[in-house]
Amino acid sequence: MLINSIFFINSSGDIFLEKHWRSIVSRSVCDQFFDAQTKAATPEDVPPIITTNKYYLISIYREKIHLVAVTQMEVQPLFVIEFMHRVMDTFAEYFDDCTESAIKDNIIVVYQLLEEMLDNGFPLATELNILTELIKPPTIINKAVSMVTGKEGVSSVLPGSQLSNVPWRRQGVKYANNEAYFDCIEDVDAIIDANGTVVAAEIHGNINCNVHLSGMPDLSMSFINPRLLDDVSFHPCVRLKRWENEKILSFVPPDGSFVLMSYHISTQNQVAIPVYVRAMINFKDGMGKVDITVGPKQTLGKTVDNVVITVPMPKEVTGCSMTTSVGSYTFDPVSKQLRWDIGKIQPLKVPTMRGSCTLPAGSQCKDAHPTIHVDFKIMQLAVSGLKVNRLDMFNENYKPFKGVKYITKAGNFQVRT
Repeated sequence: MLINSIFFINSSGDIFLEKHWRSIVSRSVCDQFFDAQTKAATPEDVPPIITTNKYYLISIYREKIHLVAVTQMEVQPLFVIEFMHRVMDTFAEYFDDCTESAIKDNIIVVYQLLEEMLDNGFPLATELNILTELIKPPTIINKAVSMVTGKEGVSSVLPGSQLSNVPWRRQGVKYANNEAYFDCIEDVDAIIDANGTVVAAEIHGNINCNVHLSGMPDLSMSFINPRLLDDVSFHPCVRLKRWENEKILSFVPPDGSFVLMSYHISTQNQVAIPVYVRAMINFKDGMGKVDITVGPKQTLGKTVDNVVITVPMPKEVTGCSMTTSVGSYTFDPVSKQLRWDIGKIQPLKVPTMRGSCTLPAGSQCKDAHPTIHVDFKIMQLAVSGLKVNRLDMFNENYKPFKGVKYITKAGNFQVRT
């Protein structure tokens, strides 16, 4: 993989940071990207790969920032996309945020990180543990020392882990309290038609880890039902052969936070829909009628929380008057969005919202069938049925604190009317 340059573009279309490795590439190379950005309905709809006469432009969109990588030769696009996501993840760890203002406030550290992460256009040091040893994260003390002494916060000593078999873990780690926590987070994407039939459903899951263990621990994690996991991707620390042979995750963990595994379940009969939405929305005779009911479904007794229903109304609608049994509603006359904040669904009180919409005299929108967007969160439930069986530690003789948490959230969850 060879990257010539990376441009950081904000939501206004301004290039606020650029980094070149082999030679300086003119900003005019981004003109075709700006054209695509203008034509796209939303920033997420900009094509991730754009071909010009001389270059390939590969982009991602995060935190209202477009990262545009420029390559002169044909490369694997996913490598470049993954690298740019790694850059933004590193910024988030260093600055607690990766917004435009955070990047501008730490511009020197940003350039130092980019210089270490790419060497002459090729990825070099992308593991957070190595980077934090090379470049000290910006703190008030570090900034004051740098201003007084004039020294940069770059280490002159090569980190030992960069030359080891486990470059993702720094050496000599010691903690007074040894802890390992794992969060199994699943996002449910679903399309449900007006009759309540599931048209499409899939689950995107991650196992996020926060590990603070002394020494060089060797962990193994087994699942009660590992056969659910077909489409998976792993952190480099996972021993792939052990997973293929025994369906056990065996790994020496990085120090701190990282994503151990990502998985995708698209078999529809394995995707349980945790909430139901019954909606009737129609428009006639200059008036609109709305009747929406929401309730739990296949949640194994767990509470559905943070429930929000969003209905994009037709542009002819000028106002909404609703009555809710639970929560409150708002209508934005500019974006034409009706938002119903339910919060927690109580088992014995089914949330309902009924009311009417006003239309200008003489206007008609009989064929309008708005798609309802649903947000929710369920703690201590993995809707796929995935469950950790046990977690064992080897190579160290202390007993750590261990914990596993399950969270199910709505991804792109739509209900047609």
